[in-house]
Amino acid sequence: MIPWLRGPDDALPDTRRALPPGSEAPGLLAAGGELTPQRLREAYSKGVFPWYSEGQPVLWWSPDPRMVLLTGEFRLKRSLRKTIAKFIRTPGCEVRIDSAFRQVISACAGTPREGQDGTWIVPEMVEAYVAWHKLGTVHSIETWMGGELVGGLYGVSLGRMVFGESMFSHRTDASKIALAALVCFCREHGVAMIDCQQRTGHLASLGGRELPRTEFEQRLTRGLGEPPIDEWTYDPSLWRHLGIVVEGADAEQDTGP
Repeated sequence: MIPWLRGPDDALPDTRRALPPGSEAPGLLAAGGELTPQRLREAYSKGVFPWYSEGQPVLWWSPDPRMVLLTGEFRLKRSLRKTIAKFIRTPGCEVRIDSAFRQVISACAGTPREGQDGTWIVPEMVEAYVAWHKLGTVHSIETWMGGELVGGLYGVSLGRMVFGESMFSHRTDASKIALAALVCFCREHGVAMIDCQQRTGHLASLGGRELPRTEFEQRLTRGLGEPPIDEWTYDPSLWRHLGIVVEGADAEQDTGP
């Protein structure tokens, strides 16, 4: 039996109590409670995240292994490099941070996904993360084309640790552009790891890999011990972290696989 959180004073249990691999719900740690900023901060600081569907109580998870993207291992394929170079050169195309957070999380909730019926980003979760965003802890990385929001992602930032939550794309590769921009931003600010929670083939193709929970939590502790990022803005010069120069034809230099 997993613990039930009855009130704000009930602490989340030790992650070692999560249901093990091979069980009915591997990684499930606890249920109940409310999605307040205080509870969410406690959870993410322990490497725990909420994930549940409409009609269910809040379910708290700590899977083992844990999918992460080490920012130094991001795999920039040649095709995506060319897409980003074209994006940079095209007037009206830009990456923004936090200019339309509610639009981003709502698009993530509303975008159909292959193999999924409905969404885990239920209205209660949208409002909780919007409230946490207003406190400066949750951020959106946005892909804009011609004044239109066409893709993006959102995630949590604590210390020098970033937790990716969800992404959406209404144009080809728009979410990949946002993810590549996040990698550049993280490299600029000394963020070594982006938590991706659970394995997907898409993330693996971009360099994501699984870590044992113990190693993930060790890296998490190091990241949380660093000072938080004060300035969440995206300057085009940050593309240099992927070897892309924002100067005409030079942006097309082909140094990737």
